[in-house]
Amino acid sequence: MHKIFVSYNNIISSLGFNSKTVVNAISKEKSGLSLIDNPDVLPHPVFASVINDVLLDKAYAEISTNQEHTRLEKMMLLSMDNVLKISEINITKKTGLIISTTKGNIDAIDDDNSFQPKRSYLSSLANSLKAHFGFTTEPIVVSNACVSGILAIAVAKRYIAIGRFDEVIVVSGDMVSPFILSGFDSFQALSSERCKPYDKNRTGINIGEVAATALVTSKSENLAPEAVEVLGDSACNDANHISGPSRTGEGLYRSIKNALKEAGITSEDIDYISAHGTATNFNDEMESIAFGRAGMSTVPINSFKGYFGHTLGASGLLETILGMHSLANNTLFASLGFEELGVSQPLNVVKTTTTKPLSIFIKTASGFGGCNTAVIFKEVNSIK
Repeated sequence: MHKIFVSYNNIISSLGFNSKTVVNAISKEKSGLSLIDNPDVLPHPVFASVINDVLLDKAYAEISTNQEHTRLEKMMLLSMDNVLKISEINITKKTGLIISTTKGNIDAIDDDNSFQPKRSYLSSLANSLKAHFGFTTEPIVVSNACVSGILAIAVAKRYIAIGRFDEVIVVSGDMVSPFILSGFDSFQALSSERCKPYDKNRTGINIGEVAATALVTSKSENLAPEAVEVLGDSACNDANHISGPSRTGEGLYRSIKNALKEAGITSEDIDYISAHGTATNFNDEMESIAFGRAGMSTVPINSFKGYFGHTLGASGLLETILGMHSLANNTLFASLGFEELGVSQPLNVVKTTTTKPLSIFIKTASGFGGCNTAVIFKEVNSIK
């Protein structure tokens, strides 16, 4: 089987509108979270990461004047446009398009929204992105709760492996909206403080919004400096509960073990874990158990939720891109908010941003309905 790579990439977030700017902010341990205190949204204040509308509209106006695009579509189109330009690929019948999201244009159902409610259909979002850039193949939507972003990478890899596509543009996005905030609030999961993944004093999650894009390709020419090879992937559903993770970490554990098997490596070869780390009691505890069972308790681990909040279906792709830059820069980024371990099993949580030789990392994610995904990546450009 030909090697498959994740190459050029872009992040649109509250920390910046390109990957380089975002990574630079993270390297300085800068958070994009801010306090939202708006009774029209929620009756109590919460921390969230929200993109500035003025900056978004200004950047979007440079690539399009089409006012028929929703706010989320503007975010995703802006991200895709950047990757298509810097990668210089020509869209052909062998170029795929995969969209990962959990709720898409969910704000279209709001009474004060200018778009028709049917715009909330995920197929509508996909076709809007397809039409703007002139993709000739039908777009594929991956919407599997909070593993969607990383699962989309695995799906792209498999389509390329069977020869359906030569390259795939993977774009992920979700927004902070009253619908989403009220949903997590009903679980009593939102925090009025900055989230603290794996910390003893964590009080819940923050929600964030991001659009992220990456080129997945079988072509080894013209790769980005931070490009990585996809070594192995696996997804497993433990079917434990509609929202609660397995108490034994079974689904995540099996995903990790199967990904390691396909990659042909052991847990000792993993230099870094980019974990899900939502800062909820059940998720963080489950992950500590799964990583312990997989023999990875001492591997450096972080969560990026302290920078962006939980960006739902975009989180897996966002955090994959950040992991790529970690390898390229030989840098372990701090897990913001962590001070004292608050799970039953040992974890080597990165407290401060440090420099260390890195070659291979694993990205994991878990979500509602018992879904779990793990993908292993290896640096391509060994000379730095």
